Amino acid sequence: MEINSSVWFIVVPLIILLIFYRLVFRLFGVVIIPENKIGLVTKKFVLFGANKSLPDGRIIATNGEAGYQAKGLAPGVYFWMWFWQYEIKMQDFMIIPEGKIGLIVAKDGSELETGRVLARKVECDSFQDAEKFLSTGGRKGRQTAYITTGTYRINTFLFDVIISDMTHINENKVGIITTMDGMPIDEGQIAGRQIEGHNNFQDTDAFLSNGGNKGLQPQVVLAGSYNLNPWFVQVEEISMTEIPIGHVGVVISYVGSDGEDLSGIEFRHGNIVSKGKKGVWAEPFGPGKYPINTYIQRTELVPTTNLVLNWATARTESHLLDKNLSTITVRSKDGFPFNLDVSQIIHIPSTEAPKVIARFGTMLNLVTQVLEPTIGNYFRNSAQDADVIAFLVSRKERQDAAKLHISRVLEQYNVYAVDTLIGDIIPPESLMKTLTDRKLAQEQKVTFETQREAQETRQKLEKETAIAEMQKEIVKADQGVQIAKRIADAAVEKASGEAQGVKISSNAEAERTKVIAGADAERTKLTANAEAEKIRALANAEAEKISVTGNAEAEKILAIGKSSAESYRLQVDAMGGDNFTRLKVTEAIGTSKIKIIPDVLITGGSSDSPNGPISGLLGLKLMEDLSKRVSEPQKEE
Repeated sequence: MEINSSVWFIVVPLIILLIFYRLVFRLFGVVIIPENKIGLVTKKFVLFGANKSLPDGRIIATNGEAGYQAKGLAPGVYFWMWFWQYEIKMQDFMIIPEGKIGLIVAKDGSELETGRVLARKVECDSFQDAEKFLSTGGRKGRQTAYITTGTYRINTFLFDVIISDMTHINENKVGIITTMDGMPIDEGQIAGRQIEGHNNFQDTDAFLSNGGNKGLQPQVVLAGSYNLNPWFVQVEEISMTEIPIGHVGVVISYVGSDGEDLSGIEFRHGNIVSKGKKGVWAEPFGPGKYPINTYIQRTELVPTTNLVLNWATARTESHLLDKNLSTITVRSKDGFPFNLDVSQIIHIPSTEAPKVIARFGTMLNLVTQVLEPTIGNYFRNSAQDADVIAFLVSRKERQDAAKLHISRVLEQYNVYAVDTLIGDIIPPESLMKTLTDRKLAQEQKVTFETQREAQETRQKLEKETAIAEMQKEIVKADQGVQIAKRIADAAVEKASGEAQGVKISSNAEAERTKVIAGADAERTKLTANAEAEKIRALANAEAEKISVTGNAEAEKILAIGKSSAESYRLQVDAMGGDNFTRLKVTEAIGTSKIKIIPDVLITGGSSDSPNGPISGLLGLKLMEDLSKRVSEPQKEE
């Protein structure tokens, strides 16, 4: 792009005028310092006077000597600053951003005192007045003072400014402070004295003026942002000490003066002192978070709730105090080794916690030095008094005895035994098999006894049920007998009436009917009785039923025979013996279909005939046969 020729007519004269202006002003010793600059002056030579050159070891002139001048030129117009004698350097203002600090290194000044690391602060308007810094005793080197966020006119001929970050301590953290300058730590101490008035180590000179020590400091800084000179302090950020619910924190301090022992003459196992003294503090910390310097103090957590310790290889509580405890192996009186799991519940009151820590140092030492040998040896000794089976049987009694013994022992150590519990007892496998077999046999015996009682109960129930059922049948049978009896009586009455009617017609037929009716009534009665006896026989015996039935049949036959005989008697009386005989012979011949006329007729002759006797014998033989045939039907009937 070509520049318009008219622009050149404006720019070129301005450039020439500016050059001419500076040359003219410098020619006449005039210097203009802009508002955002500082003029650093270098004096090239001195024509007249005693202070022509700087003293040995100095690089900054304060009395008009040739060289770098301590006094700088603030924004403005200055005269008589001839260019051949003075060189003016335009220096930007020093700006310290937010969250930063400016560390100062002085290039000139007095020498540092022996043993010092940092130069002490002098009043010099935050290092903006270099003359005053040098004239009031400012020392060369790193300075304790620093400049914070802002804008400064710093003479960089004298001071170097190093930008450094502010120190930030996060939430739930504390800063452990180690100082790089100060008095030596007192003999026998591991940290410096507690110093006040230094604003959390931000005022280095106040700390040093009050006799602060070099090295580890007992005081910590809490969460926040601090202007800390990293040449003076080193900060290590650690977590706050947290004491959970159900615990107290017993503080063991390694610094401080020797305090009076508060434990009393009866307690001879440690030094318990008041807060701030060296030793175990008598007052423990409750649950919460505390900014404790872990380099000079140790906080031992002591559970104040019931604490369970397991002597079991496969079980460990969350506190891990029993991680090294294992199942106890004991030997019985009869020489069998077996394993024993034990749980011990203890309680340490908060008021006794300092004594426990003063005596043992840590809770783990309490477990390993007291609880482990006490409980282990007790059960080993106890097991030698009995065989394995007896130990198993008397488990509850031995558990109660162990609780009493261990309670007495732990009271001597300011620990309360809440309970002692015996867990799994694992005897030898061979012995366990014997014990198991015995137990199984006992259980089988109990099972058999129970089954027997159940069977007896079932039999009794069935018997009672059968009796109840039988009772119902007996009642029913009794009612049936009564009904049959009434029916029989009615039948007898009816038969009697009918017999009376027949008697009128024919005495023989009436008597026969009466006998038959009586026989039927008796048979009905006997049948009813037989049925009743039959039902009773279901519970008593089947034989009784047969007996009753047989007797009933016999009586029936007897009654029928008597009835037939009575009927024959009446007919004989009515017809006569000869006529009745002829009648029956005739009936028998007809019933049996006997041929009375033979196929071959044998006729007899006269008595004088030779065949007469033979004919008589044949007739006699025929009559005998007829008599036999007549008598056989009667027997069958």
